Amino acid sequence: MNFDVQAVPSPSYVVEEQLLIRNLEKMKYVIDQTGCKILLAQKGFSMFEVYPLIGQYLNGVTSSGLLEARLGYEEMGKEVHTYAPAFHEDEFEEILSYSDHLVFNSFAQWNKFKNQVQTNEKHIECGIRINPEYSEIEVDMYNPCFAHSRFGVTLDDFEPDQLDGISGLHFHTMCEQNSDTLWRTIQVVDEKFGPYLEKMKWINFGGGHHITRPDYDIETLIRSINFMKDKYGLDVYLEPGEAVALNTGFLVATVLDTLHNGMPIAILDASASCHMPDVLEMPYRPEIIDASMPNEKAHTYRLGGPTCLAGDVIGDYSFDAPLQPGDRLVFCDMAHYSMVKNNTFNGVNLPSIVLHTANNEIKVVKQFGYEDFKGRLS
Repeated sequence: MNFDVQAVPSPSYVVEEQLLIRNLEKMKYVIDQTGCKILLAQKGFSMFEVYPLIGQYLNGVTSSGLLEARLGYEEMGKEVHTYAPAFHEDEFEEILSYSDHLVFNSFAQWNKFKNQVQTNEKHIECGIRINPEYSEIEVDMYNPCFAHSRFGVTLDDFEPDQLDGISGLHFHTMCEQNSDTLWRTIQVVDEKFGPYLEKMKWINFGGGHHITRPDYDIETLIRSINFMKDKYGLDVYLEPGEAVALNTGFLVATVLDTLHNGMPIAILDASASCHMPDVLEMPYRPEIIDASMPNEKAHTYRLGGPTCLAGDVIGDYSFDAPLQPGDRLVFCDMAHYSMVKNNTFNGVNLPSIVLHTANNEIKVVKQFGYEDFKGRLS
């Protein structure tokens, strides 16, 4: 972090453009080394202010439905890939107008919409999501391949006689994992679905690749991509979301009050429930600049948000000095899965969105207010 925390609104998400560029350069290296295509998964990061920048490095976006498809089409203007567990009939024609690739979750969905795709004036590549029934994710909440998953077609349910018009296969089995997991996964995919890959033009490795993490093994990722390219002559797509924005953003918050109930407590203008829901859902403990684990420094506080939810607690942190109302706290790694998941529960306002540009400009991209809160309601 190299911006003045007093120069931004509070609370606010601040994305560092230079850190984002660093991540994009790592991904562009993979593209240049392999000829693969990497897409931004908008479900993880949809700050479209930086889509033109992202588009200078990546090949497009992947979308989870109509609204994301339109956003990527309008704001980045490159490839748009769309997948949903099931498509809405009344949205499908519009989805076609924005999408270059469509991935269907089942052969029933493919057969339902096949005629609309094939009679559309625009050529659209179509794929089937497969479930290789292999994953190394331990928590079912984040495991697309856990028992009775609703995602993808297993080998037992695969319908090779329904592949006419299908040009690719898609799998997504990972979450915040390194490339050794991918290498093991594609061996399973190859073993189970190899006969069908021979008939395909492309394969999509899905998301969950932590490409920009400091310990990520990029060379094994390159080997994994080249394995599928060399064996089957396939174009390879990846669609990371978190990795694009990993460690590029911060949430700036202010201490509103302090009190004591068995331990020191600080109330912030930022909420775990509203502004960083992964803190409660994952659960996840964000780092705070110049703070430590409880009792490591002289003064330990429980940090809570301003809502009426009893569990709106960010966690326990220790500081060198007592916290005072007006103190600014800076939470790390707050770009991905924050803006896309936040909410206005309790009428708590959303954080401003700020870009700290590569030329050291503080650009307040968006501030929210009453109309944003009211507009979501009746």
